Amino acid sequence: MDKLRAMETFVAVVESGSFTEAAGRLGMSAVMVGKYVAQLENQLGTRLLARNTRRQSLTDAGRVFAEESRRVLEQVMVAESSVERLRLAPAGTLRVSAPTSFGSCIVSPLAATFLQTWPEVRVELDLTNRMVDLVDEGFDLAIRIGDIRQTDIVAKYLCDYRMVICASPDYLARYGIPQTPAELSDHLCLSHTVWTARNEWLLPGMADEVRWKRDAILRCNDGHGLRMAAIAGAGLLLQPEVLLADDLACGRLVRVLEEFTPAPRPIHLLWRQDLRPLPKLTKFITHLLNGV
Repeated sequence: MDKLRAMETFVAVVESGSFTEAAGRLGMSAVMVGKYVAQLENQLGTRLLARNTRRQSLTDAGRVFAEESRRVLEQVMVAESSVERLRLAPAGTLRVSAPTSFGSCIVSPLAATFLQTWPEVRVELDLTNRMVDLVDEGFDLAIRIGDIRQTDIVAKYLCDYRMVICASPDYLARYGIPQTPAELSDHLCLSHTVWTARNEWLLPGMADEVRWKRDAILRCNDGHGLRMAAIAGAGLLLQPEVLLADDLACGRLVRVLEEFTPAPRPIHLLWRQDLRPLPKLTKFITHLLNGV
């Protein structure tokens, strides 16, 4: 039995005064109205309506059940209205997963301007290079670098993820400016601890692709830590352009080996398939697309 429908039918009978009037109000037959009321009475184990050939009246149990049913139906309406408001304008919590460097440099400030426009939204931004599961972990949106092979999600291209090879002016004055990747063997290099022989960057542009120098003098698990070491003159750095943009613009770091930087990789926005995605998600996606 559809209990909410049965409660709605019973309340309609109480308010209209007859099965026939309730049937017209609800768009069903009087027989079906009677079945709903009978099912409620059977389930509750008591009479809700006292009926005779001329009229019907509420029993004490029926009076209590009608009052409580009205409250339940009102709460259902409130819940439905709340969801509808979420669909009409951005509101509620938006959970977003983004790569660490790109998320901190690009997504975080864009989230701030988004919240200024839509103050009813709350953003939970999880910065991780781990591939999260949108469904199992409850994320509304994920931002991922690289090709997308999943077919059960929606993927939208956002921008390219570019790497930069650079060093501080002081370092280059001491060690010289490398002209080819082969010269990396004569330089001090900085590296991220997540890079391994399997996933380290390849430097294209030569007869044989050269890998980023493995015997780094400093390895760190944080891009900002490597950035600060490079600014201090520790060595050559290979990191995302978004992380180094301000340093490159003001001259704290200088690009080198520009012809040999790794090929850009696409960045995609990923979200679950939904025929009617909530405005908090669609507006945030539009905000990212316009802001990057």
